[in-house]
Amino acid sequence: MLDQIFDYLHLHLSIEASIVLLILIFLEAVLSADNAIALAAIAQGLEDKKLERQALNLGLVVAYVLRITLLLSATWVQQFWQFELLGAAYLLWLVFQHFTSEEEETDGHHHHGPRFSSLWQVIPVIALTDLAFSLDSVTTAIAVSQETWLVLTGTTIGIVTLRFMAGLFIRWLDEFENLEDAGYITVSLVGLRLLLKVVNDAFVPPEWLMITAIALILTWGFSKRTLTELTPEPETEKTEINVEGLGTRD
Repeated sequence: MLDQIFDYLHLHLSIEASIVLLILIFLEAVLSADNAIALAAIAQGLEDKKLERQALNLGLVVAYVLRITLLLSATWVQQFWQFELLGAAYLLWLVFQHFTSEEEETDGHHHHGPRFSSLWQVIPVIALTDLAFSLDSVTTAIAVSQETWLVLTGTTIGIVTLRFMAGLFIRWLDEFENLEDAGYITVSLVGLRLLLKVVNDAFVPPEWLMITAIALILTWGFSKRTLTELTPEPETEKTEINVEGLGTRD
């Protein structure tokens, strides 16, 4: 019995496991850039900056539970192409909604897409959006390793990374004019990739091509800053003259 335990620990704590874990974390970070932009743009539907952070925190907690459920049932989920079709339709609907909605300007910031009046309206949207993205990345995770604990560990770190990146993108969306559009273009690529999986796996572009395309699109997104430089108002110096104080002394 002890020999079996030591063999098990040796297998799971080997250098190979560490390398696989690093690969999973890297893939999560690279492939979640477009996801982070989409979640940041959705959270910006709330006008309150404090609520935006709360929406991301709570939404990603729900998203984490859904991701774990998806990973544990991945073998079963992959048998039904309807899940990927629903995920593709949802992501492409988000893209359509973004590019067809009127642009609104609030406090000098431009925003496409729906506005939310309540925190609880945003949380399900964030969770479902991340789940739709996960339908694409779960295949990659399962392909890299069949070890459940490695996949779950990589997913946990991936969610933390996603929260950090989404927080950065919320700020960057206000600083770079093309970033929101670039993010939704990459979302459309993920949606089309899921759709191609449903039609024929042979049509699905390789992972390296997707990463290259996302990198190029995001480079364009960061290429132009918004014109939000505030020019300080000139301070007018006022010289107060005390007329009463000006007098002749005897």
